[in-house]
Amino acid sequence: MGNLKVRGYVYGIIASVSYGLNPLFALPLYGAGIGVDSVLLYRYGFAALLLALMMKLNGQSFALRRKEVLPLVVMGLLFSFSSLFLFQSFNYMDAGVASTILFMYPVVVAVIMAVFFKERLDALKMASIATAFVGITMLYEGEGGATLSMTGVCYVLASSLVYALYIVGVNRSVLKDMAGLKLTFYAIVFGSVIYVVRLRGGADLQMLTDGWQWVNAVGLALFPTLLSMVAIAKAIHYIGATPTAILGALEPLTALCVGVFVFHETLTGGNLVGIVLILLAVTLIAVGPAGWARIKTVRHRHLSH
Repeated sequence: MGNLKVRGYVYGIIASVSYGLNPLFALPLYGAGIGVDSVLLYRYGFAALLLALMMKLNGQSFALRRKEVLPLVVMGLLFSFSSLFLFQSFNYMDAGVASTILFMYPVVVAVIMAVFFKERLDALKMASIATAFVGITMLYEGEGGATLSMTGVCYVLASSLVYALYIVGVNRSVLKDMAGLKLTFYAIVFGSVIYVVRLRGGADLQMLTDGWQWVNAVGLALFPTLLSMVAIAKAIHYIGATPTAILGALEPLTALCVGVFVFHETLTGGNLVGIVLILLAVTLIAVGPAGWARIKTVRHRHLSH
């Protein structure tokens, strides 16, 4: 039993660290002049191919019931817009800070459930919401008194909101019992339509011109996507949803480390306080009565940002 728990924690760490590697692969593509829509279409395309292969190897059916098609289209579009908003925010603010703000989505889920589904907003959840708000305020002021781009902040907050809507939507629809790989595959396939349209049917797709660009494009599909998804499923199996959720704090911390040590992004003392407050807010949600059981049960099934 002890060895199984250790294995679960290792899987949880792998999942969270790999989930936080988006900037490591996305920013070099931006630096090479590849636009957001092209980056995400490559990512979704490679991820769809890898997921289809996994489904085939696992003997899973691609068949859909008629009543599942419309919810999958809606959820796929929501999920894709969340990715689009997050990756757009990288053009306006440090990727590590953006990833930390995105990590607030469990707090947003709690608010949505309270407002629209009358789920009780207890003192712990209210404290989490207040703590997260203070944390964002602390992140707003950067080095030398400069403030974060409001455009960037709006993009990443929109990403967090849409992602939360996706989670609630899956939980409240016929998709809640769908096999994980199938849900992820079709969310990617339907969601990729957004980038195809924005790229005029592929006419504006920017070609990958060297080996490193291919490495980064495939890395986006492999590490923050498939590896994270598989590892989270295994972590939940061995140690449960709440410990896995708490280990999820390594996601934004990984993105921050990538930003600071690889891309030389800067953090002030106030920023660090804000980051700690946001991580605390999410942890409070995770250890609450419902915890992240609902959130992580869904999240282990689908493509990460």
